[in-house]
Amino acid sequence: MNSYLGQFDQRANALEECLQILAGGNRPTAKSAKIYIMQGNLKPEDKEKIKKYMINQVDSRECTLEKPKNLKTKMEEPADVAVVEGFIGMTEEDSHKFYQKYGFAMDFADLKFCQNYFKEVEKRDPSLTEIKMIDTYWSDHCRHTTFLTKLEVLDIKWDLLKKVYEDYLKARDIVYENRKAKDICLMDVATIAAKELKKAGYMKELDESEEINACSIKADILVDGKPEEYLIMFKNETHNHPTEIEPFGGAATCLGGAIRDPLSGRVYVYQAMRVTGCGDPRKTVEETLPNKLPQRKLTNEAARGYSSYGNQIGLATGQVAEIYHDGYVAKRMEIGALVGAAPKENVVRTRPEPGDKVILLGGKTGRDGCGGATGSSKAHTSESLTTCGAEVQKGNAPEERKVQRLFRNAEVTKIIKRCNDFGAGGVSVAIGELADGLVINLDKVPKKYEGLDGTELAISESQERMAVVVAKENADKLVEFAEKENLEATIVAEVVEEPRVKMYWRGKLIVNIAREFLDTNGDVKNATVEVVKPDEEKSYFKPEKIENLKEKWEQTITNLNCCSQKGLVERFDSSIGANTVIMPFGGKYQLTPALGMVARIPTLKGYTDSGTIMTYGYNPYLASWSPFHGAVYAIVESVSKYVALGGDYKKAYLTLQEYFEKLRNEPTRWGKPFAAILRSLPSTKRIKNCSNRGKR
Repeated sequence: MNSYLGQFDQRANALEECLQILAGGNRPTAKSAKIYIMQGNLKPEDKEKIKKYMINQVDSRECTLEKPKNLKTKMEEPADVAVVEGFIGMTEEDSHKFYQKYGFAMDFADLKFCQNYFKEVEKRDPSLTEIKMIDTYWSDHCRHTTFLTKLEVLDIKWDLLKKVYEDYLKARDIVYENRKAKDICLMDVATIAAKELKKAGYMKELDESEEINACSIKADILVDGKPEEYLIMFKNETHNHPTEIEPFGGAATCLGGAIRDPLSGRVYVYQAMRVTGCGDPRKTVEETLPNKLPQRKLTNEAARGYSSYGNQIGLATGQVAEIYHDGYVAKRMEIGALVGAAPKENVVRTRPEPGDKVILLGGKTGRDGCGGATGSSKAHTSESLTTCGAEVQKGNAPEERKVQRLFRNAEVTKIIKRCNDFGAGGVSVAIGELADGLVINLDKVPKKYEGLDGTELAISESQERMAVVVAKENADKLVEFAEKENLEATIVAEVVEEPRVKMYWRGKLIVNIAREFLDTNGDVKNATVEVVKPDEEKSYFKPEKIENLKEKWEQTITNLNCCSQKGLVERFDSSIGANTVIMPFGGKYQLTPALGMVARIPTLKGYTDSGTIMTYGYNPYLASWSPFHGAVYAIVESVSKYVALGGDYKKAYLTLQEYFEKLRNEPTRWGKPFAAILRSLPSTKRIKNCSNRGKR
């Protein structure tokens, strides 16, 4: 069994590096495969069942045992990027066929929006690369389409939530001069409380900039007894879809993807948390849903992937928790959260100017990064296991570690004007978001192998690449610093005055799109919201009549969510970097799980005893009954744990994550995240009131 062509193979990569070190010269080519030996009196159907369990079609294939004559891979010469002839004149029927053929993440209304733009403004047919780039740009993953959808609140059949909704409308009156000038959307509901606090004079520690990286706050810490201003960054990220179809790679890149956001903010990530949701892993293979991986394989492989990446990059995992609920059989939950820090003076953020150069740092481009952004914005279907292989990368932790080392050098970070990670969208988004006007040369983009066409080079993402903007006179200096870390650094683009994104491939202009059009985010989305009061007969809080206390005790302590997770937790290293303050398990017998994770902030020079605390809160049983109650109690639980660990509630910051089914155009479905996100209002107001009492 070996990996598909294009997927990063760590064993082969390590062998190539070792051979080059030993022999010198050019880097040789190596390939690897795993051999499984099946013994015993096995019937053909038994062998097929074993193969089906062992070989995940998304990332691996069964290979021949014959010794290859050579390791050269013959790649077909890519065809020129074609113009989609007749695109602006397509009939409704032809447009639907075109939409279905390419399986776009944007909806059909967005495609029609594109047709109208190219017809009325550009007055030409676009290239396929342009359409794929727009599809990537406007995917839910990159542009938060769901959260920015304009909402009409149709009905709230619940007095409690009506009161909270009225508080939200009052907050809008305080924050905005004209409440009608700002659309009601999930993003506004989620951020209004923070905006209100900021307007009231709170949240002065918030670090704001034009860069869109992780949440960032300013903090004064004592280094060798002297105050020094630091940036503390934190974030959480889900990789539910990738982990569902390829658990090792999906979970590994969940961590790698989470790291790259604060890393692009030029801070050093020093501690991570992993919270996952899984079905019962004790279920047999026969009980697995059609076209799904067994829950046991999912939970084991995902743990192996996340811990492998963390242990290799050198990141302490301070807390690991897995929640078991039947709802996760449909799709697994995989969340990575982390904390990073750096001296504030080392992080320089200035606006790019015409003539500045864009440098691509780190890993090379391959097909394995195509479709990650659009793929994560799609629903899981029965074909996902066989058609979504390119949407899940194999993370290269040692390469991202080199970027970490580079960005800890103040001489490097002080010449970087702006930085973006090559997460969702690849060149299109990573470089495309850096400045309004850009000319990108795709021929300069380093490749893993030949045969990639312009479209693939434009949209392939990667865990281990960064795009940085530097002044023209500093470009060579940055390349030299990168070479010292054994990092590839290539100038691939230039900032220009004209606000358009242009891409050249083989000397031809294959993308030429106005920034103003890209920033529209496509056709305006509208949805209606209806909130239904949760069924009180099925209330999570309803007292349960216990007939047999002994039986109830046995039932409770044998519940998977009450079992010790020490075996799972010990797969992860919590001691890397020697900054972890409390271990995952404590108490006399080292069996009591910690409430959260605590770490000392790492400094390159001097010593500090300042640290950070991160906790989580969530109850899927409560949340499935009432998203609003589940969300409120998640905040209460996490802040309570934070305080119990010694944190000051006046210095607590929240990072929130939603997890719901496909909303479609169903008002009651939209009502679920709407109710859950409204939870931040009462919680934040209570914290504000507590802060006022503290001041008095």
